[in-house]
Amino acid sequence: MNEMMSELWWEFGSIALAHGLAVASPGPDFALVLRQSLVHGRREALATAWGIGCGILVHVSYSLLGIALILRESPALFTVIKYVGAFYLAWLGWQALRVRRTEGAGPVAKKSIQSADSYRTGHNPWLRGFLTNLLNPKATLFFLALFTVLIGEDTPRWMQVGYGLWMAATTVIWFTLVGMVFTRPGVRAAFLRMGVWIDRLLGIVFLGFALSLLWADL
Repeated sequence: MNEMMSELWWEFGSIALAHGLAVASPGPDFALVLRQSLVHGRREALATAWGIGCGILVHVSYSLLGIALILRESPALFTVIKYVGAFYLAWLGWQALRVRRTEGAGPVAKKSIQSADSYRTGHNPWLRGFLTNLLNPKATLFFLALFTVLIGEDTPRWMQVGYGLWMAATTVIWFTLVGMVFTRPGVRAAFLRMGVWIDRLLGIVFLGFALSLLWADL
């Protein structure tokens, strides 16, 4: 019994470390939360963090249900997911590149995002975070590897569910902290002084993620 618990704790530690490194590394999720924080503020950033966490739950769910094995054995289906994800990231990049500098009374207003209000109209930050994570093929690959390599066949199902809940919760906590930091008035004001250029840089980052997915397929 003690030996089994030791193995489970070792397994949990390996999963927690792998997931922690994956979440903390720069990627589409981080870029999106950063943009939401700087352009729209704390409420949208935190809603985006929750959307990303819910996306993690979907990855965990299909891994537990065995759909991950189907994806692994069906290159054509995975390729479709990859192209859909690349298209969505490219669309996010294009949206960020479309912003224009406006003239205003104050130094921050002069470099604010002209399309911020229109962007907010009909904008669902939770859904944007959810789709960004869900349609990221690298996230799919990560969970395929996680549930087929690191998690043993003898691991109880309730433990696997616990792993999934842990990963979703820590993802939300991490991106909530990111949102809290980058929406602090001093930090946000400093970034907004270069607002449109940061937005364009993040647009290029999103397009880079999209192109890297397509390039890897070629």
